[in-house]
Amino acid sequence: MPNSKFSVDPELIKKLAEILNQTGLGEIEYAEGDRRVRVARPAVAAAAPAAMAPPAAGAAPASPSGPSAGTIVSPMVGTVYASPEPNAPPFVKVGDRVKEGQTLLIIEAMKVMNQIRSPRSGTVTHIHVADGAPVEYGEPLLIIE
Repeated sequence: MPNSKFSVDPELIKKLAEILNQTGLGEIEYAEGDRRVRVARPAVAAAAPAAMAPPAAGAAPASPSGPSAGTIVSPMVGTVYASPEPNAPPFVKVGDRVKEGQTLLIIEAMKVMNQIRSPRSGTVTHIHVADGAPVEYGEPLLIIE
């Protein structure tokens, strides 16, 4: 739309970014009429620093700084879903080979569905969370080796 004028309020963008920082959400969208503004974090946010997470029971031996390097931790507080919709097969199961960027889980936070993508290729060796369970920031979700 080369002739359409769309003025963006910088204060609105700043407030949306603050909400992302405060809540740990992956993205937020604001709509007014037919105009939308979306602010999102880079996709690499799905692999939060492992040192922030408590050691996972049954995981590979943890180093003094945290769990195994293959542990994927929650980048936010929310509810985890193992499949795209109820009664659908899960995104991944233990033993599945995954590719970098593949969706592993969804975390719902404030009515926004955030896809948790694999930061690397490998095999799912352990799933720490149950479908529909609440998760905390930094909580281990699964292990990819």
